[in-house]
Amino acid sequence: MGRQWLQKNREINAHKRGKLFNKLVREITVAARAGLPDPALNPKLAVAVEAARKQSLPGDTIQRAIKKGAGLLGEQADLELVTYEGYAPHKVPVIVECLTDNRNRTSPDIRSLFKKGVFGTKVAFLFDHVGIVEATTPQAGVDLEAAAIEAGAQNVESLEQVPEGHSGARFYTERADLDAVAKVLRGAGWSVTTAEMSYVPKETVQLTAEQRAEVEQFLEAIDDHDDVHRIYTALP
Repeated sequence: MGRQWLQKNREINAHKRGKLFNKLVREITVAARAGLPDPALNPKLAVAVEAARKQSLPGDTIQRAIKKGAGLLGEQADLELVTYEGYAPHKVPVIVECLTDNRNRTSPDIRSLFKKGVFGTKVAFLFDHVGIVEATTPQAGVDLEAAAIEAGAQNVESLEQVPEGHSGARFYTERADLDAVAKVLRGAGWSVTTAEMSYVPKETVQLTAEQRAEVEQFLEAIDDHDDVHRIYTALP
């Protein structure tokens, strides 16, 4: 829940792919800055690199992002995470996370994108703040509940899109257990593509097809902003 409204938009045109690449580079840069510049020794960087490779981000671009984050290119990777809250049309709670090097530029932009909703209203209390690990394994028919228990996750659900002959799952964890669960899954042969803190709605907002289309258009306009990192909603 929360981000699955994006799942139906997996086919990305050239313009969208360019923006996606920019966001992946920022994610790698931030992960490298926060720890060691070696994916084998930095779990968050390993996940960021794996996600980038999954989207066919060139290897030299990945290495440059790592070096930039580690300060090895003489450039200062001065990015901060800024969170905005509010409502989309039809009273759908929304949390927007941005990675920006200038919040004075980003804040007015996000406020403007909320013109059809309500900007600045606190909605985080309507979500559970948890860890999420998305992973696949080259085995069909895996018992996901058993895998979740073994890894120490609190809950699990199937991924929407998984390669043929594979199993895929989204594991929900306590925030403090995120890295530990990802590590156990990797040790069990899972390929981890996402390991991040997330907001899961306590209750979802039911909409008509027309209302949902309006909300999705609103969210897609926000997601298209270069500084937007993650969007969480109460859509089912």
